[in-house]
Amino acid sequence: MKIDFNKYPYPRKIRHHVGTNLYFPLKEMTVKPSYYPPILDDEDITIYFNNKKAPDILDIGCGKGKFLLDLSEKYPDKNIIGFEVRMALVEWIQNISKSENFGNVWALWYTVVNGLNFLKEDSIEKVFYLFPDPWPKKRQQNRRLFSVNFLKDLHRVLKNDGKLFLATDCDYVHEHHLAELQKSELFKYKQVEKEEWNFPVTNKESFCIRKEIPIFRLICEKK
Repeated sequence: MKIDFNKYPYPRKIRHHVGTNLYFPLKEMTVKPSYYPPILDDEDITIYFNNKKAPDILDIGCGKGKFLLDLSEKYPDKNIIGFEVRMALVEWIQNISKSENFGNVWALWYTVVNGLNFLKEDSIEKVFYLFPDPWPKKRQQNRRLFSVNFLKDLHRVLKNDGKLFLATDCDYVHEHHLAELQKSELFKYKQVEKEEWNFPVTNKESFCIRKEIPIFRLICEKK
């Protein structure tokens, strides 16, 4: 996508890791931190798209938005929404979307650990969950979003032929994905190579390709 990013100064002091509270549901907290994203249980997200229809594609953890914005160009007739826990990045993506008149793409400040109750059952065609934080230490692994409950939520919102796309450069995260998929019994899945992955390249993916770091890609189809 040809965007003059000189018009959109990148937010300063964006931390890669954010407060650990963002990786836990609000219902598990006694006090809501000021930096915690709002709950979207009854949010009407159709208002963010020119055609005033529901989203077709989700990008969970959209980060700097390169993949999200490129995806909107690849699928101009689809509504695409990204979720990100860092508010400064969300505001940056929203500014680009509005200024460039991209009527089919938007980003929301939200942590998906609180669920997807605001999305209708059998409504989503594709979900992307790419290069999540690996949380390698054992004491950190409860911060990983990818779980059977997460997969149940995705299974509910995906259409009957809907697909979940996963990518990581960490072998132990890939093994975690496989283990949770197997436990859930909700998806058929296969590992694919780059040639079968016909999507825009994320910032992280570009880095891995340059450094010749292996990438583990999975395509998961709703059963």
